[in-house]
Amino acid sequence: MNKVKYGLIGLGGIAENRLAKEGFGLDRRRFQPPEEAELIAATDVNPARRATAVTLGIKWYDRTEELLADPDLDAVFVATNNLTHAAIAIQALQAGKHVIVEKPLATSIVDARNLCDLARQHRLSLTVDHMMIENAYNRQARELVAQGAIGPINDCCFHMEFSYGATPEEAATWRCSKPEEMGGPIGDVASHCFYIAEFIFNSEVKELACVYYPKQMKIVAEDGSYLKFRLANGLAGSIRVAFSELRGGLQSTLDNLGYELFGDCGVIRGHGTLFQLSGYTDEPFPIRLEVDHFNERHDVAVPTVVNIYQEVIRHHAQSILARQPLDGRNGLHNLELLSAAHESARNGGQWLTL
Repeated sequence: MNKVKYGLIGLGGIAENRLAKEGFGLDRRRFQPPEEAELIAATDVNPARRATAVTLGIKWYDRTEELLADPDLDAVFVATNNLTHAAIAIQALQAGKHVIVEKPLATSIVDARNLCDLARQHRLSLTVDHMMIENAYNRQARELVAQGAIGPINDCCFHMEFSYGATPEEAATWRCSKPEEMGGPIGDVASHCFYIAEFIFNSEVKELACVYYPKQMKIVAEDGSYLKFRLANGLAGSIRVAFSELRGGLQSTLDNLGYELFGDCGVIRGHGTLFQLSGYTDEPFPIRLEVDHFNERHDVAVPTVVNIYQEVIRHHAQSILARQPLDGRNGLHNLELLSAAHESARNGGQWLTL
């Protein structure tokens, strides 16, 4: 095997535009396919999505079971609704397929642990789509921290706050109406903040506390949350996530999806670095990384912009080709943090140890 052949389970808008066209490079006008991976098939519970598969030039299967029975497929990317992630991933692993799962890995810690155990037992590669780790600007921030570019760091804040759920149509979506599907700001976006904080500082969250924002929206999920965390290396920081913040408009909202890292001789700021963008010039917002030394401030250039979705796929495929399967523990750990955040908020912001 010199190229891993994938099937896509779930062909909604994000799967079509981010995974198929960008990640697997089927939009040949903008991207080249990854050398290690190829998308050859797809399925979706909505039969109307067949037309999309035809347009993309990939095989269509009416049912997940049919796709999983294809002997030409080595792996699958699960991009269905959150509640079905675990069940479909289990089916795939039992069928001998390697698996990437859109976050979250599962909607319960028990299911996530079972998935990790099953992947290990079958020696199959399992990972979750934590694509923002692959953003070249976030990787550069990690390098700057490691180099001591702003001196010793004693604080940091990661934030993804925007307006969503104000209309009846948005309020009815799973993000606003189904906490059990990992909806709400914690399940939907605090997950990204957690794994990026851990990535930049190369240390896991070991303690956290959380409180919900005052309720003002007519949605079932929480409006927003403020979280404090401590990493294993001793650094403390905060996370702000919300669906209740207007933030001006689209450009100012995207600019505010990022972080501040506070050192004793400077601040590193990410603008738009916590989103689905990779940093291409034709994207709707020019994401950037800034270093402020107080007497001077400059934007940091990155050596090469890479597609964040394609990098997730490449690393998974490389693990298969090298016979060094990923264990899925990144998804399990992230889910444990989200569960702890809700538990803390329900108990008045109690500090919890992971």
